Amino acid sequence: MTKNQSILNWVEEMSILTKPADVVWIDGSDEQIADLRQKAVDSGIIKPLCQDKLPGCAVHRTAVHDAARSEQKTFICSPNEKDVGPTNNWCAPDEMYDTLHKLFDGVMRGRTMYVIPFSMGPVGSKLSKVGIKITDSIFVVLNTFILARCGKLALDSLGDESNDWVRGMHSTGQLDDENRYIAHFPLDNAVWSINSGSGGNALLTKKCIALRNASYQGKSEGWLAEHMLIIGVERPEKDTVYIAAALPSHCGKTNLAMLVPPEGYAKNGYKVWCVSDDVAWLKQGTDGKLWAINPENGFFGVAPDTNNKTNPNAISTVQKNTIFTNVVHNLDDNSVWWEGLNDDKITNAVDWKGNPWNSDSSEKGAHTNARFTAPASDCPCISPEHDNAEGVPISAFIFGGKRAKTLPLVYQAFDWKHGVFVGSIVGTEVASGLTGSSVSVRRDPMAMLPFCGYNMADYFGHWLKMGDRLGRNAPKVFNVNWFRTNDEGNFVWPGYGENMRVLDWIIERVCGNKGVVETPIGYEPKPEDINIDGLEDAGITLDVIKELLSVDKVLWKEEVNGIKQFYTKFGDRLPEEMKTQLVDLEKRLL
Repeated sequence: MTKNQSILNWVEEMSILTKPADVVWIDGSDEQIADLRQKAVDSGIIKPLCQDKLPGCAVHRTAVHDAARSEQKTFICSPNEKDVGPTNNWCAPDEMYDTLHKLFDGVMRGRTMYVIPFSMGPVGSKLSKVGIKITDSIFVVLNTFILARCGKLALDSLGDESNDWVRGMHSTGQLDDENRYIAHFPLDNAVWSINSGSGGNALLTKKCIALRNASYQGKSEGWLAEHMLIIGVERPEKDTVYIAAALPSHCGKTNLAMLVPPEGYAKNGYKVWCVSDDVAWLKQGTDGKLWAINPENGFFGVAPDTNNKTNPNAISTVQKNTIFTNVVHNLDDNSVWWEGLNDDKITNAVDWKGNPWNSDSSEKGAHTNARFTAPASDCPCISPEHDNAEGVPISAFIFGGKRAKTLPLVYQAFDWKHGVFVGSIVGTEVASGLTGSSVSVRRDPMAMLPFCGYNMADYFGHWLKMGDRLGRNAPKVFNVNWFRTNDEGNFVWPGYGENMRVLDWIIERVCGNKGVVETPIGYEPKPEDINIDGLEDAGITLDVIKELLSVDKVLWKEEVNGIKQFYTKFGDRLPEEMKTQLVDLEKRLL
């Protein structure tokens, strides 16, 4: 499939190390994938679902102890521990390679080694990266075929001479928890993973390559690899405006990526197009603007609580060609189910652990991290620009978290540097204590805390440098909070598709068409500039909008103390600009 000697030498080296019974190169053909899919069925790795109801769909279960990311077993292996920073696990590269070589020695005896060439991003794009993933898991092959652009076309785009490609090495091993490692070697552009067969631990092209390693590459080469969705908002008779948004887990990221405009907007011709639901790679173009691609080609979404209200486009997407992992397998109609999907009474099913299950069972049927892997091309709102090698121009960044009282519905950063500060302090409230009666804030800067492949203080510095490069072309920066609550603890803002109303104001600001109210934390909308037509039944009035936009100085002074505590983790490495921004915020709150 290739004459690239650097690839051939590496594959041979890995074959000698792991000693497989056979080596199979993935050429990307439908015939080969169909054959592998049948082998997965015959061996019980996946089970086909009702092909009349869910054509091309199948269900899979991981080992019970291997159902989510193993963050304590995830390492960044750079020579200097300080370069990795306080928010990552570190190991010296030589030490980790020594450990891994011992674990990989002969690990594929009696198994097939699959060699998967892949392109992260549209094939041939200057924004894309090519890689080789080796695995002994058919499940990983089938998922990678959905999530990336695989096969000979990726090799052809790389050429026969280049050594600039990602090395991904994976084996399910013995699924040994104690000897599980997900090790990143940024300087070598490599990821090695062993003793896991699930999700972010095993797929490699997901968080490992697309974010941890790519974020380091981006710092070195002058671009950004971000845990961000990308959407295009098409307005009637106007240009489509593209926005990238970073929201931590359980803060509505996928719902925003596939947003369905409310009835009034839809009737007026507004559309929201999904370019990416999870990852964005962003580089400055020759025009000076920031351009973005989705390095992935499919969705790896969380199933629980995904339904026709929260995300109808996701539900439509997974009706075909989807692999469901760790959901309920409904035996009555050979379909799938999970908590939050609907109110159906399930009487004869198998839960994610493989045990008999029904709706009266005391335990949940689906794992909280149950997933669907689906082709982006099957999404009803996939952007026509999804495969555009040039990418799309980004006009705005949105950050956000889940805060009951502190954050307003939306505000705009004063400028780029302030925007980096706003991104750096993103936080989500989580219940703490045995009773859950107290609340703490989990900081997740730019939603990248688990995925930044180097010192996060340097990451803030890289963002600041990107702003210097972009100058007047830098996107405007906003922060949203869909989760303000009333005194009874109920969410005030209706969320979901109604978030289009906030996007509408953001776009008007990008286009310079709306004024603002200056507050100590940033620019806010004039309350009357948030369109609330049709929200009467939801109890949203102008007074409610005023409350949603209120800034409580007492709470924000507490917020400043929390930010100070978080920043101390980075010591002298924290950019001076971040310290200055914090001091300025504190002064504005006096």
